[in-house]
Amino acid sequence: MIPVRDDVRALDGYHSPQVDVAVRLNTNESPMPPPDAWRDAFAAELSRVDWHRYPDRGAVALRGSIADLHGVSPDMVFAANGSNEVLQTILLTYAGPGRTVATFEPTYQMHAQIARVVGSTVVEGERQADFTLDPAEMRRVVAAHDPNVTFLTSPNNPTGLVEPAARIDELLDASNGLVVADEAYAQFANWSALSMVDESRPLVVTRTFSKTWSMAGVRLGYVVGPTWFVAELEKVVLPYHLDAAKQIAGRLAVRYVDEMDRRVRAIVAERERLSQAMSALPIAVTPSGANFILFRPTDVRGREVWQGLLDRGVLVRDCSGWPRLADCLRVTVGTPDENDTFLDALREVVT
Repeated sequence: MIPVRDDVRALDGYHSPQVDVAVRLNTNESPMPPPDAWRDAFAAELSRVDWHRYPDRGAVALRGSIADLHGVSPDMVFAANGSNEVLQTILLTYAGPGRTVATFEPTYQMHAQIARVVGSTVVEGERQADFTLDPAEMRRVVAAHDPNVTFLTSPNNPTGLVEPAARIDELLDASNGLVVADEAYAQFANWSALSMVDESRPLVVTRTFSKTWSMAGVRLGYVVGPTWFVAELEKVVLPYHLDAAKQIAGRLAVRYVDEMDRRVRAIVAERERLSQAMSALPIAVTPSGANFILFRPTDVRGREVWQGLLDRGVLVRDCSGWPRLADCLRVTVGTPDENDTFLDALREVVT
């Protein structure tokens, strides 16, 4: 058996249990499919693809569509296979061996995972008991470690909390490195850091088509940043990394902004309904600006609640074994019927 790198051997892979249940609310997917019109347009364009030819290496049309959506130039957009490949490309370019990546825990696990895979040193700042980020702790981490890349996730996964704009400004003022605002769930929140991106700051914003665009099965993400930043990523990414189908899917999706906005409003309304109903139970509910809710039962152990829900055909994410998240669970906002089923099961388990 050929030995792997020592640092890779010490890592665990990313795990999200997939169980055959009636109501699956553990992966933050959209509960609604894409519009029928998108499906029809996508199928029609796929039927005309020259499959014997390589796809557009620069994804010019896709990047142009995303740029138009956000009011930026196409050379400020980089697209890849899901936001995770975007993160990987950023870290291959700006981190790696001998460089440091900062996170503030608890947060999205793949930031630290990918950073370690590419050989970076990871330093972890601590959030407060209510999962908010103390500016003094943020400045302490940056001053002590001078990270080459710092991640700030908003809304944060798995907590759902939205970082205020002032926090981004403070981080940019304190840091000498690249600041990555991971906004996988930004459309569900009340503000975005996209308006802060310009050529003069080392700030970039990552997004995904998986959530609000109902395209988790496509695996498409992107980052908006200064032109000098995007140009460096192009040196690192593999040639022809985005296939023709992904490019078509994303280019067509942004034509349906109104439909996406309606889905977002419906999910936010359901999120608020869930939060209110859960708050009436013996449960501590974390305020969320995303399409999920982190919660901690107060009278029953989190793992017992997870199992009780599973026994009733409802799968949520068990975060209780993660550092800093003892007894915490995370539920994705589903359809109204799915949410009712979850609430009925939850009441039976915790009361």
